[in-house]
Amino acid sequence: MNDQGQASQGGQGSELGRYLRAKRAAVQPEDVGLPPGTGRRRTPGLRREELATLAGVSIDYYTRLERGRETNPSPAVVDALADVLQLSDDAYDHLRTLAEAGSRGPRADRRRKEPARSLRPGIRQLLETLRPSPAYVVTRTNDLIAANPAGLRLYHGLADWPASRRNMTRYLFLHPAAREVFTDWADLLPGSVAHLRALAGADPVAPELTQLVGELAVKSKEFARLWERYEVCARSSGTKRFRHPEVGAMSLNYEQMTLARTDGQRLIVYQATPGSPDHDALVLLDMASSTAASESETALG
Repeated sequence: MNDQGQASQGGQGSELGRYLRAKRAAVQPEDVGLPPGTGRRRTPGLRREELATLAGVSIDYYTRLERGRETNPSPAVVDALADVLQLSDDAYDHLRTLAEAGSRGPRADRRRKEPARSLRPGIRQLLETLRPSPAYVVTRTNDLIAANPAGLRLYHGLADWPASRRNMTRYLFLHPAAREVFTDWADLLPGSVAHLRALAGADPVAPELTQLVGELAVKSKEFARLWERYEVCARSSGTKRFRHPEVGAMSLNYEQMTLARTDGQRLIVYQATPGSPDHDALVLLDMASSTAASESETALG
């Protein structure tokens, strides 16, 4: 069974073990001061015993971590493993999150809450206040909850999907319009998958996540390949270039903010410098969206 299938059946420890295996395979012996050796190694990257020795833990203990039999490594062990694996800040945070989740036990054994989909009235008002800037709110796994008119129209064709299928990661990989809307479509894919994995770190076996990952892995070979890389990226801002069929080319900066007391809801806002051609395009997009605003609100509500 592949990792997508295992993700829906394993626990936190299993996810921690898979993450450690993936990161171990990415580190070469010479990267950590070991001789490369001669001949072909049967194991990609470091061997278990090499990593365990460098991290100062027993081989038996590390093997139990990878196999999910040990789910509660101490902060000191997490730090030692991260140092040997040469993890980035985001990757280290993800490893720590998985270890902490494992120490609490499987979330399935506790009361699991459905993802928060209700929106505070003040946030809906904020979405309108942000016009003409496109803005929208998503759940922890990128399901679209609400958007102002330009926020929905920016993702050309997204409104054609039923509200229940409007997920931003699904749109990027499966909607035929996405390849045309995003100027740098192929370059966005790795970061999108890495961001989804980072978002899922606290509860990697959540039903809404495993269902989404399972669907995308079956329908998109590129998603399946990228998901297996176990890369994480907790981005909060950046720039995207659009080639919108209604208003033309735009280069927009975006900011992402987590909404307090919402179980992971995030507000994403796209902006452009006032008076610039990009901002003029945003104004046109908002004007084009206004006629459908009432219908969109009803569909998303």
